Amino acid sequence: MRNKSKAAGGRLAVVLAVVAGLMAVAGQAAADEMKPIRIGVLTDLGGVTADATGKGSVEAARLAVEDMGGKVAGRPVEVISADHQHKTDLGSSIAREWFDQAGVDVIVDVPNSAVALAVQEIAREKKKMVLFSGAGTPALTGKSCSPYGVHWTYDTYALSRGTAGAVVKAGGDSWFMIASDYAFGHQLARDAAAVVTGAGGQVVGEVFHPLATPDFSSYLLQAQASGAKVVGIANAGGDTINTIKQAGEFGLVAGGQKLAALILMLSDIHGLGLQAAQGTYLTTPSYWDVDDRARALSKRYMERVGAMPGMLQAGVYGEVLHYLKAVDAVGGTDADAVSAKMRALPIDDPYSRNARLREDGRVVRDMYLARVKAPAESKGPWDYLDIVATIPGDQLVWPLSESACPLVAK
Repeated sequence: MRNKSKAAGGRLAVVLAVVAGLMAVAGQAAADEMKPIRIGVLTDLGGVTADATGKGSVEAARLAVEDMGGKVAGRPVEVISADHQHKTDLGSSIAREWFDQAGVDVIVDVPNSAVALAVQEIAREKKKMVLFSGAGTPALTGKSCSPYGVHWTYDTYALSRGTAGAVVKAGGDSWFMIASDYAFGHQLARDAAAVVTGAGGQVVGEVFHPLATPDFSSYLLQAQASGAKVVGIANAGGDTINTIKQAGEFGLVAGGQKLAALILMLSDIHGLGLQAAQGTYLTTPSYWDVDDRARALSKRYMERVGAMPGMLQAGVYGEVLHYLKAVDAVGGTDADAVSAKMRALPIDDPYSRNARLREDGRVVRDMYLARVKAPAESKGPWDYLDIVATIPGDQLVWPLSESACPLVAK
């Protein structure tokens, strides 16, 4: 009898251990289900592109979360942010810490091409999603493409084809390039030069300047002396503002040269003022005033930020919204499942027109060729752009048949 009692006690202990284990697993699963979905906005909070990204990108992400009800797949959604200061090592460190320790499921924005390329490699290694609005290098969906990376808003290829193509067609067939001396500036200058020469024009010279340059006099004097009809400005943020302001002071436009800003943000125009920026052509994937839907969302944004959203902040809203729709559809944050669903779902947000996500991670979208209004044409605050034409998205992306992305079937 004693042996039978011992055996029964042993079996009971095993059963209790199994039940305890199952309860622990169930408890952990329940805890995982309640863990917040965490979105990390890796941006520029105090540098040359802070006005075009920065706190505006953070608020744009929060607006997208609110428009999904604050919860997705039964889990709350949180937004955190950090400043990479345009430093690749710092951006990489933040990304690793977010993925490894902070529970971040997706990183968004990343306005610096060098930082973006580094973060994309970390996201690939960790099998986490990263959505780029602020970065411009086509390499993100070219040779460095990743199944977990989405290039949402623009790249240098798109903007150069839109703006340079229009200016050359209007007779601006000789160019001098002033570009920032990092990956983004070099790529933008190369892409614009390819458009200019492909249309029968020529690039007579180019110079590259450090990030956050306060004095552009030497570069502008070289551009002036070149005799080029067009001075192509291939930089961003505060550098673009300083280049255009100082070009006016040196009399480039008064002397007959045209300025072509290859990337010009709404915040740049606001900083310059219409008097200085008027007549400048640019290509933009979005504009706050195109229709009632865009105006309504932009008004909410304006109430929080004190400015209308530029294209990069509008892009953060769209990419976060689309990501959360995919998470909701698959019921979780598994990067492989979410990535596939993002490619399958239609893109629908107030700032995107005829948009779709390709297999290489590039969002193909219609963009606008716009002209900065003269002061007399503006009807009020932030009424800065006249939409000249809509450019079909297929004309603004690198053809898949020529893609170096290994995800693209040949």
